[in-house]
Amino acid sequence: MSSPFVIGLTGSIGMGKTTTARMFEDAGVPVWDADVAVHRLYAPGGLAVTPLRAIRPDIVRNDGVDRTALKAWMAEDPTALERIESVVHPLVAEDRAGFLARCRSDIAVVDVPLLFETGAAGSVDAVVVVSAPEDLQRRRVLRRGTMDPATFEAILAKQMPDAEKRKRADYVIETRSLEAARAQVHSVLTDIREKMTHA
Repeated sequence: MSSPFVIGLTGSIGMGKTTTARMFEDAGVPVWDADVAVHRLYAPGGLAVTPLRAIRPDIVRNDGVDRTALKAWMAEDPTALERIESVVHPLVAEDRAGFLARCRSDIAVVDVPLLFETGAAGSVDAVVVVSAPEDLQRRRVLRRGTMDPATFEAILAKQMPDAEKRKRADYVIETRSLEAARAQVHSVLTDIREKMTHA
């Protein structure tokens, strides 16, 4: 079978990307998740453990990368993030390539939070941006109880603004309600399949 049509799914924090990814899965489309891939790489025996241990031995505990130690290193060393990414990004790309090579579906989704920021948008066939009004986004994130407003603002500052993402998207899915989002997922898939038929 020829390689699948690849949708790059992205969106800022609190926009409903995880829920939307599940809707694609519910519609029978396989989804690869960049965050899950990173967790796999950091887990005991994961492919990132040995190369990261070589750079900074104290971030590895119980044969896995300790995320708390990783954050502490990044907080104290301005070069840490770049060094981590130089190890992790190629491994993540390899993981994604493996998923797509094994994929037996006509369409596949790669869920990449920083699709634009990391320059990965050029490697997909269409970009779907998940979006919601700013006040709803903030409410969702702070309701989780896992971060304070200052941390939320700091994360937002590192991400491309939602308006810019929407401008660059092939499709935008609004996640004000689950029903509306689900309908938009189906309409995106219908549109892509129609285009594939006429390609």
